[in-house]
Amino acid sequence: MADPTPLLSQSTTGGGGGEQEPPKLEKHHPSLDSMIERSMQDLGWAQLMQASLVSLAWFFDAQQTFISIFTDSLPPWRCVNLDDEYCNSISDVCRLPSSSSWQWEYPKHASIVSEWGLQCANSAIKGLPASSFFMGCFIGGLLLATLADSSLGRKNMLFLSCLVMSCSSLLTVFSTNVWIYSCLRFVAGFGRATIGTCALVLSSELVGKKWRGSVGMIGFFGFGFGFLSLPAIAYVNRGSSWRVLYIWTSVPAIGYCVLVHFLVCESPRWLLVMGRREKAVETLKNIASPGASALTRGFSAISLEEDPLNNMDIFSAIKALLEKRWAFCRLCAVMSVAFGIGMVYYGMPLGVGKLDFDLYSSVTLNALAELPSTLITFVLIGKLNRRSSVLFFTTLSGICSVMCILEGRVWQKLQIGLELVSFFSGCTALNVLLIYTLELFPTCVRNSATSMVRHALVLGGVFSPLLVAAASRRGDGVLSYGVFGLVIGFSGLFVMCLPETRGGNLCDTMDEEERKEEKRDSRVSC
Repeated sequence: MADPTPLLSQSTTGGGGGEQEPPKLEKHHPSLDSMIERSMQDLGWAQLMQASLVSLAWFFDAQQTFISIFTDSLPPWRCVNLDDEYCNSISDVCRLPSSSSWQWEYPKHASIVSEWGLQCANSAIKGLPASSFFMGCFIGGLLLATLADSSLGRKNMLFLSCLVMSCSSLLTVFSTNVWIYSCLRFVAGFGRATIGTCALVLSSELVGKKWRGSVGMIGFFGFGFGFLSLPAIAYVNRGSSWRVLYIWTSVPAIGYCVLVHFLVCESPRWLLVMGRREKAVETLKNIASPGASALTRGFSAISLEEDPLNNMDIFSAIKALLEKRWAFCRLCAVMSVAFGIGMVYYGMPLGVGKLDFDLYSSVTLNALAELPSTLITFVLIGKLNRRSSVLFFTTLSGICSVMCILEGRVWQKLQIGLELVSFFSGCTALNVLLIYTLELFPTCVRNSATSMVRHALVLGGVFSPLLVAAASRRGDGVLSYGVFGLVIGFSGLFVMCLPETRGGNLCDTMDEEERKEEKRDSRVSC
C-alpha cells in the first residue's frame, strides 16, 4: 500500500533508516490546500478509521429520524364481533358507533396512538411529534450551525449533538402524554440538527480530494444501515411498548458519544484556518504517518489569504455567506433544492403505511432502496457531474411520486414500486447534493453552508408528517405524494443556477473562492 504521507516517507534502501529530505515547498507562499493535499493525498488506515468512526454517527441519526414510523403508527385493530358485517366493512375506527365493537390487536402500550387514545385526534395532533422533531432540527440547525466553524469545531460539535440527541431520546421513555413526548422529540431534533453536517464535513476534511467523495459516502451507508435496523428492531419487539424502541436506539448512541470524545481527531483544515498550527500539525502526524518533522517546517511557511479566524464569532460565517453575492446565490439555490428533496426523503417513509402493503415490509424496502442509492453514488461520484445528476434524479423522483396518486387496480399494484423509485431517486439526489455543497463553499464557512442546506432539508420534513396525516384523513394521496412530487420536481430546477464543481480543488477562504468564481465568470463571458 502506498505511503499515505509523501511528506513523511522514509528511505529503506540498504536496510538503512535515513529520513528523506522533504520535497521542496512551493516558492513564495504555499497554500493550505496544497500542503494538506501533499500530506494526505493517499488514504491511510488511520484516516480511514477516523472517517469511519465519525461517519458512524449517521447510523444513530437515521434511527432517531425515522423511529416515529413505528412508535407513532396506528396499530392494527379488529372487530370484537366477527359476524358484524358493518364493523368489518369500516376501515376507520372513528366511524364505528361504539368503542366496544372493536379492539387493538396488540397491547395498548405498543404505540403512542393506542396508549394515549389518539386514533380519532385531528391530523395536527397525530403529526405533532414527528413535526416537532423536524422543527427541532430546523431551529437547532439555525442556532448551532456556525459553532462548528467558529468556537467549538467539528469534533466537539459532533460530540455535543450526539449527546443531546441520545440523552433526550432516552428521557422520552418517561413521557406520560403526547405533549411531553412532542417536547422531548423537539429536543432530540434540536440536538440531532448538526450531526450529519459535522460528520460529513469532518470526514471529508480528514482526507485528500481524491478520496473526498468516496469517504463522504461512508456516512450515507451508515445512515442507510441505521434506517434498515429500525424495522428489524421494531419487528422483534412488536407487541412490546414503544418505549423499548427508544431504549434500544438511545443507549448505544450514548456509548458512541464516549468513543467520539476520546478517539476522534479534529479537522486539521479547521485548526489551521483558526490559527492553531501546532495542534493541526500534531493531528496530521497522528492520522498520516509518524515522525514528521518536515510538516512543522512546511506548515509554518503557509500564508493564508485572509487573517486566521481564531477571533471569529458565531455569526461571522453566516455574515460571510450573506454578504458575498456569489455565496448568497449559491446558498439560496442549494437550499431550495434541499427543501424539495426533504419532503420526499422524510415524507415517503412516513406515508408507506397508507399504501396497501405491510408496514414492516414497506419500511424495509425503503431502507433497502437507500443502500443501492448510496452504492451508486459511491462508485460514480468521481464521474458524475453534480449539477446534471441532481436535476435528473429530482425530476425522476417527482414524476414517480405524482404517479403514486393515480387510481385503478393496476396502479395500486405498481404503487409500492413507484414509491420506491421516487424514494431511491430522492436519496441519490440528496447524496450528490451534499457532496456538491461541500465543494461549493470554502473551509471557513463550509460547515455553516452545509448546515443551512440540511436546515432546508428538514424544513421539508416539518411539513411531511402533516401532509401524510391529512392525506390519511381524506383517504387519498393527493395531499402527500402529489405535493411531494410537484415540490421536488420544481425545486430541482434551481440547481441550474450553480456552477459545476466535479474535479475541482477545495478552497479555504472566501477570497480564494471569490477569485475562482471571477475566473469562471470571465471564461463564460468570453
